[in-house]
Amino acid sequence: MLLISATQTLSIHATMAQSTVKAVSLFDGKTLTGWKTVDPAYSKLWFVKDSVIRSGDGLNKIPDNTYLHTTKEYGDFEFRCLFRLSGDPKTGMINSGIQYRSILEGSKIIGYQADIGNGFWGDLYDEHRREKLVSGDLSILKRILNEDGWNSYIIRCKGNHHELYINGVKTCDYIEKDSKIPQKGVIAVQIHSGGVAQVEFRDLTITEL
Repeated sequence: MLLISATQTLSIHATMAQSTVKAVSLFDGKTLTGWKTVDPAYSKLWFVKDSVIRSGDGLNKIPDNTYLHTTKEYGDFEFRCLFRLSGDPKTGMINSGIQYRSILEGSKIIGYQADIGNGFWGDLYDEHRREKLVSGDLSILKRILNEDGWNSYIIRCKGNHHELYINGVKTCDYIEKDSKIPQKGVIAVQIHSGGVAQVEFRDLTITEL
């Protein structure tokens, strides 16, 4: 006779519940429905072309840090996307990032950022608050990072535990110890001011945990 303990039963039910949670697309591939620019003055810097969210034209310098954010807030989740950052570093800073659990204050966004760009790959930054929290571990990533091409980002956030992955390689594992930091907020994509840059994002999905 096969006996299943209460612990085993709970484990089975938990596994079944997790398997029913599905990733939801955050981008319809055609429009910016569900997204808004933090500062409306820079709304024209964000557009859709060839099923990709883009910012910057690769010809003109980015005048200021600008962000495109979701209209919905998220707490515990796994976010995934593909991204590509291009530009000539001789023209200025070529940098981007993905904000999460971020709050809006006027034309400013405050919160965690998974960083993108030379000197910052895989860093965890706290935009407009505490600055860099953790430097990205590139010991493995440097072997497979495609600096001028497409890469993947995974941001996994549950409770006070934060994990960042680029191309499936973990770059950051962080435990938030400040209970005053919001555990829910918008997700946003960024392009940094300074250089003649372009950033592209596609296949943006989220699984709420």
